[in-house]
Amino acid sequence: MVSTQQLKAIMPFATLGKITVFLDPLNATMEEFFINTWMRKAAFLAQLAHESGQFNYVEEIASGAAYDGRADLGNTKPEAIALAELSSTSPGRYFKGRGLIQITGYANYKACSWGLLNSRALLDKPELLKTPELACRSAGWFWNEHELNTLADKGKFEKITRVINGGLIHIQQRRAFYAQALLVLP
Repeated sequence: MVSTQQLKAIMPFATLGKITVFLDPLNATMEEFFINTWMRKAAFLAQLAHESGQFNYVEEIASGAAYDGRADLGNTKPEAIALAELSSTSPGRYFKGRGLIQITGYANYKACSWGLLNSRALLDKPELLKTPELACRSAGWFWNEHELNTLADKGKFEKITRVINGGLIHIQQRRAFYAQALLVLP
């Protein structure tokens, strides 16, 4: 379990209101996905701090148009196109990044939906990933699917960043959150 005080110390720009909203779902997620050691919690919270702008964003700021036509995300699949068209938009915009570790693209939404909910709910209503419970749980699901606990146990923070981000974008900020989390957590 993490406390309000610990989260505030790790994410100083997170408001107490945001921390309060995410605290219980976050603790439940860490329990569900065995993010239960000092190293695992520190790595997970550091990545969430960066990815969510310290709990300020559960949806990508960009429109998602850059993901249109991305076969690697599944956004060229006929179902992805059809679902987006039902909402008068494009697959990239429809399946843009959401959650505390932003799930992005049709293929990831589909895997997350079936993995977490055993249904297609996230395909039909991708905005569900903006709710506190699913924003947290989807981050835990992603963490678990990519076996990031194993990397966290070994202190492989850069490798975790590459899995989440595809590169080392903003690695200094991520490392700062990680260092602070290592200091704050018991």
